[in-house]
Amino acid sequence: MSIQFVIVVLYIFLLFAISLYAKRKAAGGSVNFLFGGRQMNALLVAANVAGLAVGAASTIGVAENAFTAGIAAGWYNAAWAAGALVMGVLAAGKYREMDCTTIPELFERYYDKKGRVISVIGLITIQLVITSMQYLAGGAILSSMLPEVFSFTGGMITSAIVFVGITLIGGLWSSGLSNIVSVALIYAGVVTGTVLTVKQQGGLGTIAAQLPPGTDWFTPLGGLGFATIAGWFVVMITQSLSAQGPVQIACAASSAKAAKRGFIWGAILIFPIGFLCAIMGLAARVAYPEVQATLALPKIIMGLDPVISGITLAALWAADVSTACTLLLGAGTLFAQDIYKRFINPALTENKYVIINRVTILALGFFTLWLAFNAVGILKTLLLGLSLTTAFTLVFLCTIFLPGLCRRNSAFYTTLAGMLTLLAWQLIPEIRIVAHPIYLEWLVCIVTFLAVAVIDPQKITIPAKSTQTTQ
Repeated sequence: MSIQFVIVVLYIFLLFAISLYAKRKAAGGSVNFLFGGRQMNALLVAANVAGLAVGAASTIGVAENAFTAGIAAGWYNAAWAAGALVMGVLAAGKYREMDCTTIPELFERYYDKKGRVISVIGLITIQLVITSMQYLAGGAILSSMLPEVFSFTGGMITSAIVFVGITLIGGLWSSGLSNIVSVALIYAGVVTGTVLTVKQQGGLGTIAAQLPPGTDWFTPLGGLGFATIAGWFVVMITQSLSAQGPVQIACAASSAKAAKRGFIWGAILIFPIGFLCAIMGLAARVAYPEVQATLALPKIIMGLDPVISGITLAALWAADVSTACTLLLGAGTLFAQDIYKRFINPALTENKYVIINRVTILALGFFTLWLAFNAVGILKTLLLGLSLTTAFTLVFLCTIFLPGLCRRNSAFYTTLAGMLTLLAWQLIPEIRIVAHPIYLEWLVCIVTFLAVAVIDPQKITIPAKSTQTTQ
């Protein structure tokens, strides 16, 4: 245990050292702090994309799902990879050329003020839900690794302190540089952990033979079904095009070309991790059938050599660190830019704007920790929250590719319809006529968007120059 503890402590020191170095690069204003000075090359973009994607849901959550549904749980990461690929091909370069900072800013630039307000409410909600999941996974990892040091709650609190601290110190530069280390550590740890776990249990054939009957553990669809897996792809492609995390990374690229390449490379990095974690989830089902599903991955890793288990669990924790930092930064940007600076204090100076961002990140860090204490099921909760991005993606795509259909009220009413649909899904079981809320979201949002196009006579005005901004 002392070896594992030393590994985690060393990793924490490394992250803070990187953040302190990044602090110098983040100095000089909000563009440096929030967008890396818009100087991120394709490698840093790819590391940020992979770091954002490979978090709690893509590791702990996938193993949790595989524990009950089989190796098909790995399709979650494949869905994320598909989303990053589509973002790279269709939208990353567009966002960078627009020189925007957030989706709400884009909505007001092309639509109206109320479109900006309702979209920032929805996007902040999404950011907070996903961030809270990282604390949940962080608590599971640290409490499994060092039960004599961390309780589950203590692990969550420690994770929150590290996540928030790193973000506050160096902003997106801190996240970007840390992600290079984190992604390398994730690959080294997860690949090594999977190989040794399978070898330790006698190979995949032995694991398959010992799994309980009733579930197709190693088939492509497993215990999930086509509708569920297809829903993952729809959700992840949808959110990749409009969630604040991917948008902020694209806007931080040094050029449209770097943004596009970075997302495509990121997709390649994301793809294999899910299936590796799913295999370890299956191994945990054989070795520890009574363990809580959320703890399946940390538990099976703890059975390995202390050095290997320490590195692997540190890698999984690295995944949470990389995701949480980007998400917290995105949530802070949404509040500071689209609420505080736009509506409360438009005359805010540059230095005070950065301070407001940092204060917001700190406050949201405490709030998301509270959410984590009340969350159940990493993957389920995360996918439900991400469904809310449907309206943003639809409006963005139509703004870029079908501007003739866009009306001044399109953004507001489409987003409102998306929010009400998700609320109804939660409160009224009778409307759950499809396998996943994302399908209903797309249906309702498309119908609403087209209805506004028919009813509202006022078309949007495309800005003559994409660098125009609304403050």
